[in-house]
Amino acid sequence: MSFIEWRMHGPEIANCNCDWGCPCQFNALPTRGDCRAMTAMRIDEGHFGTVDLSGLKWVGMFAWPGAIHEGGGEAFVVIDSLANEAQRSALLTILSGGETEPGATIFNVFATVIDTLHEPVFLPITFEVDIEARTGKVHVPGIIDTQAEPIRNPVSGEELRVQVMLPRGFEYRQAEFASGNTAATGPVGLEWGGRHAHVATLDLSTHGAA
Repeated sequence: MSFIEWRMHGPEIANCNCDWGCPCQFNALPTRGDCRAMTAMRIDEGHFGTVDLSGLKWVGMFAWPGAIHEGGGEAFVVIDSLANEAQRSALLTILSGGETEPGATIFNVFATVIDTLHEPVFLPITFEVDIEARTGKVHVPGIIDTQAEPIRNPVSGEELRVQVMLPRGFEYRQAEFASGNTAATGPVGLEWGGRHAHVATLDLSTHGAA
């Protein structure tokens, strides 16, 4: 089967409601029984066929009543207001798992366990990240605020650095783990502080993570 060739390369910030480390990274059940998460990306280099995606950003908000693999999830996506119609269509196709080898990316996998896909919106997105420092923020006015910072030793207050490598990962191959806070309103509400976050450089394509 032939697909439209696409690629997105750039930094990611993710934050979920699980404790630091996130059991999902290790095929374990979520800390609190359900999974709620946000993910955001700035595309430094990207395309969908002949459509240039470089410089655009997107944010996704997700919720499942139990573990992700049990299904019943919902998703809400914000696309950069700078995107034109062709770019909007391309990004929505990628984020919904289209034009992708089965199981090759997190978007394609999530598409099989999401029952409700809320209508996307197109708004300005603030995205800042320093992967080595494990810091970053995502802001969409009236929708979501996320901040990431290093995990700290509860006794000394010193920063703890944790790197995780997933040689066959469908989201990232290497990530820096952090602590994150998120407040989101809208179709998929999110609210927590001091929970698992990770920052990474993504290089995703039709054929998976590089």
